[in-house]
Amino acid sequence: MELKKNDIINLNIAAMSSEGSGIGRTDEGMAVFVPQTAVGDELRVRILKVKKTLAYGKIEEIISPSQDRIKPRCTVSRLCGGCVYSHITYEAELAVKHKKVADAVSRIGGIEARINPIVGSDTPTRYRNKAQIPVGVDSDGKVAMGFFSRHSHRIVDSTDCELQPEIFLTAASILRDFIEEKNISVYNEETHTGLIRHLYLRYGEACDELMVCVVVNGDGFRCEDEFIDRLVSVLPSIKSIIVNSNTEKTNVILGKKFRTIYGNDYVVDVLCGLEFFISPQSFYQVNRKGAEKLYSIARDYAELQADDVLMDLYCGTGTIGLSMARRCRELIGVEIVPQAIENAKKNAELNNISNARFICADASVAADKLRAEGVSPNVIVIDPPRKGCDQTLINTIAQMSPRRVVYVSCDPATLARDLKIFASLGYRTEEVTPVDMFPRTAHIESVAKLTRI
Repeated sequence: MELKKNDIINLNIAAMSSEGSGIGRTDEGMAVFVPQTAVGDELRVRILKVKKTLAYGKIEEIISPSQDRIKPRCTVSRLCGGCVYSHITYEAELAVKHKKVADAVSRIGGIEARINPIVGSDTPTRYRNKAQIPVGVDSDGKVAMGFFSRHSHRIVDSTDCELQPEIFLTAASILRDFIEEKNISVYNEETHTGLIRHLYLRYGEACDELMVCVVVNGDGFRCEDEFIDRLVSVLPSIKSIIVNSNTEKTNVILGKKFRTIYGNDYVVDVLCGLEFFISPQSFYQVNRKGAEKLYSIARDYAELQADDVLMDLYCGTGTIGLSMARRCRELIGVEIVPQAIENAKKNAELNNISNARFICADASVAADKLRAEGVSPNVIVIDPPRKGCDQTLINTIAQMSPRRVVYVSCDPATLARDLKIFASLGYRTEEVTPVDMFPRTAHIESVAKLTRI
């Protein structure tokens, strides 16, 4: 029988997709993807979309629930779409993520390497130190603050998020009340009118330092001094209040102009025993405790010796490289974002690390330049964006011939693809360790240890 939109079928969920949806098969063998499901669920499913080889559906009825299924603590998780695993136990989530990494390495990479047990989070809630909260109005004209629904820019209003610390919820509540009380307009994406666009929050957990940044479609907003007083009186952790001007018709959250209206233009946090300045634009891992586990594994994989030169490609604000700097003779960090490089230099100075230098350039260009200078790193750490490394960079790394490459990845598929390329250039993947930095979401980090053959 040909499957059609709005058909209702019985479906048993047998696997999970990389995006967190359950997968079942029809009697004819077509795969049907259904969000908010778990392996072992027996369901009645309404078909929403049919393509040539697969279909998408939603739950109509749970006939028999999976043993992994739990009641989500969040009331808007189905609408928000961020926490794709909020409906299953954390143990089941870790098993899904471990399989995701193992399957990618073996099937996409064709790599036979040890996949270590996944390193879980100490707690799957309240771990985020950064939030970007869009501001709009609901159908009743009231202020809506929360998250964009998946694959849309419709704001799902939320007064709580299980992933954010309670201090963020308090700051958001203060802004919501202030907007309504002062009758300040909020931004409309379609008409490009209104003032308040986003609330952007950063938190130095170890130092208990909070940054509140209000993104506006203009230069500021009324009664800023009163807003400052209200925040400071309720939240003694506040060390920075900033107004960011973004007048562009864009989906990019932050504009280029920042104005500090209270305190510093940064907050400070401690990671792996080092202090780090965090500015609004700084890259900084959103899960500090998870990052310490991730960096510890990367440091162990590097197996640095006292006379080694360590190269940290895609170094950001220097966090990974600086956490290893005292174990080697020299650290060279490379990053294309100028602000990040300036932050990395400040972070090295803040921690009295004198054997580090940082280069602002594309990773491939910088690697070529250093190779031309005769710089021969013994160990290279790479932490690329989700798209992974390009072939040119991998070729350059191989030509520099480090004895070890430590690959930190936020996407198992591109990691596996790149490990296959490294293998063709003489680098064997010894082992991979998955690290759950983002509990309840579909994302998973991994660290791979590569050795020159």
